[in-house]
Amino acid sequence: MSGNTETSPAVTASAPQKSLLTKLGLDRFSALYLWGAFMVIFGIWKTDTFLSVASAKLIMGENVAVGILALAFLIPFCASTFDLSIGAVMSLSVVITCFLSDEKSRSFNMPVGFAALIAVLACTCVGVVSGFVVVKLKVNSFIATLGIGQVVSAIVLKLSFNRQITGTFSSTFERFGRGDLLGIPVVFYYLAGLGLICWYVLEHTPIGRFIYATGGNPEAARLAGLRTDRIMWGSLIASSFLAGVAGVVLSAKVGLFTSATGPNYLFPAIAAVFFGASQLKGRPNVGGTFIALFALAFGIKGLQLVVGTDSYWVNPMFQGTTLIIAVALASQRGVAKIRKRKAPAAA
Repeated sequence: MSGNTETSPAVTASAPQKSLLTKLGLDRFSALYLWGAFMVIFGIWKTDTFLSVASAKLIMGENVAVGILALAFLIPFCASTFDLSIGAVMSLSVVITCFLSDEKSRSFNMPVGFAALIAVLACTCVGVVSGFVVVKLKVNSFIATLGIGQVVSAIVLKLSFNRQITGTFSSTFERFGRGDLLGIPVVFYYLAGLGLICWYVLEHTPIGRFIYATGGNPEAARLAGLRTDRIMWGSLIASSFLAGVAGVVLSAKVGLFTSATGPNYLFPAIAAVFFGASQLKGRPNVGGTFIALFALAFGIKGLQLVVGTDSYWVNPMFQGTTLIIAVALASQRGVAKIRKRKAPAAA
């Protein structure tokens, strides 16, 4: 036996060193770090207003409709399907709810629960149509839902005569959207409840696994026996249903409809989903979406307090920049995964 022993390259090869950013978890927890930075910076800058309980309650209440709309965008997004009609669908829900349950309306004056049910059912029907166009007519979901959103917007403008609609609701309906429970806006509990349901379905049920499988590789999922067409169709129906619920909640909280209702809520919801997709699991998920949503919400509120009366530009600037950065990060992560897969083959 030779005294010289050869050392296996597998033993001597040093393990790849993780970067400092990876060790700190910035790739998966960047929104939490950003949220913390906002709290420190604006807390020092605007101590009396930003760190107040009233400010926190305002942020929580203002972003409930956006949060529900983000869930509406998230579900089809997990299945690699876009639903850009959710803003218009939410507007439709607001118009129907305000119009049918208005106590001053001589034509209807329906019980608010019945009006809300009709609104949600009408919005769910939009999801059925969207699914038909995408699955049966083979139209790209981005184009299909963008077009359907415009059609729904036209219907909304016709129903409202392009005017602001102010609902005169019962005290019960107003408490449904404007009260507090344990010092927290009651509408926040609706968002938390819907978020828990969506999280459980996506993470702990076969339906959720099928949705993620369809989004990860639709062709492989189809060959494995999954009805990917039904999954995409169902995700679009669920999306429109949640958009309808968001409209009902917004009606109870605000009590009026304007033509800017849909567009003003759509983009923040999309930005939260895209930013949240890079958080926690590295894929679209409920927890990451909520973290991104409120990190951005606190940042926007802090900057608005700093800027003052001329803060009308802050929201679109913040949301647009966030969306660009989130998509860029997702693209870089996708490129990195492809390189990792190719590396063993090249070796």
